[in-house]
Amino acid sequence: MAKSNASAPKNPRKIYLDHASATPVDPGAARIMHRVSEAFFANPSAIHEDGVAVKNALAAVRAAVAEPLGAHSDEIIFTSGATESNNLAITGIVNASQDENFFRGSARPFKNSHFVPHIITTNIEHASVLEACKYLEKTKQAQVTYVPVEPNGIVDAKKIKKALKKNTVLVSVMYANNEIGTIQPLREIAKEIRHFRKDSKNSALPYFHTDATQATNYLSMNAEKLGVDLLSFNAAKIYGPKGIGALWKKRSISLAPIMHGGDQEYGLRSGTENIVAVSGFAEALAVAEDMKVKEVKRLTVLRDYFIKKLQALDKRIILNGDAESRLPNNVNITSANMPSDLLIIELSARGIMASAKSACKSGDGKASHVIAAIRPDARELDGSLRFTLGRGTTKADIDHTAKALEQILNKLKKWYN
Repeated sequence: MAKSNASAPKNPRKIYLDHASATPVDPGAARIMHRVSEAFFANPSAIHEDGVAVKNALAAVRAAVAEPLGAHSDEIIFTSGATESNNLAITGIVNASQDENFFRGSARPFKNSHFVPHIITTNIEHASVLEACKYLEKTKQAQVTYVPVEPNGIVDAKKIKKALKKNTVLVSVMYANNEIGTIQPLREIAKEIRHFRKDSKNSALPYFHTDATQATNYLSMNAEKLGVDLLSFNAAKIYGPKGIGALWKKRSISLAPIMHGGDQEYGLRSGTENIVAVSGFAEALAVAEDMKVKEVKRLTVLRDYFIKKLQALDKRIILNGDAESRLPNNVNITSANMPSDLLIIELSARGIMASAKSACKSGDGKASHVIAAIRPDARELDGSLRFTLGRGTTKADIDHTAKALEQILNKLKKWYN
């Protein structure tokens, strides 16, 4: 990590622009969690009165989480977060595909030999998708095709179509990228998958999974309209508590559990259900849905204003990802010859919290795989910065941040030209 002798005023103004990493907990969600923690502390698997009360409360919360997805409540599987949801979707499908019943009457590919399932994903997915796929490859449990995205950070649906094989059991493409905010054409990909199913005379396979973690706050979550079969999301990115998430899957899909020990979550996720966290999750999701339209409009204006301000600072600043098809709160830039970690430290010293890439990988000392995928010619010293706006972000915050970054770039120019 680059060293910095950042000098800034003591007790600087605090500006939080890292909402893609984590959001503060919504006050309403916090209040509900406090009430639930006092009223419902029994185990929902217990058959006594208190246990039944918690079980009923859990059922109500599950239905509330299912509603924005247009889903049935029994299609929601609560997990510890989107990372677990992604692993359950991917590994769960691969493991289930070894069961003859998985194909539900369709012709089993290569039925006279060992069946090796095939997965299609992109090269800019979250680590919880990419690492799960790489592990399945390494252990020879699956074949994986990593479809490269275009320079604007968006995958071509036709390239997904070209990668489909008769042993493809799953396509996993994230709804919106966690680093550069680009929105993927899920409906177009779903259309290509439907055509493939029809042509191959297999009404079910491959299944289509999306990681909707970053999209939940801002985009439609109606799973049927998106054309997906499985969808991962969590509470930590929507002003809910950390450590809770969900996987939605269609009733007809067979999954194999990746955790063992109990029959909770329809036998797919062992462990006592966290009624406090899921209650906060449901409330945070309801609030996000209620304010989605207005917040998207407000943040889009701020985002575009911020991008113009930054590009006016230095002609070497480049916007990463598509300028239009991106989340309304995401601004990801590259500054030539300026290391990311140094810029982040300097900003932090001035009370501005930003990041360079996914928080899950921020300490590995490696360049962002997302930026490398869309800018393969980028030099090692070209640092990327991710600013992600939130409910509390104001125009004054944007102006202050742009001014601070200008000061930092001017200060460092003599070292990095």
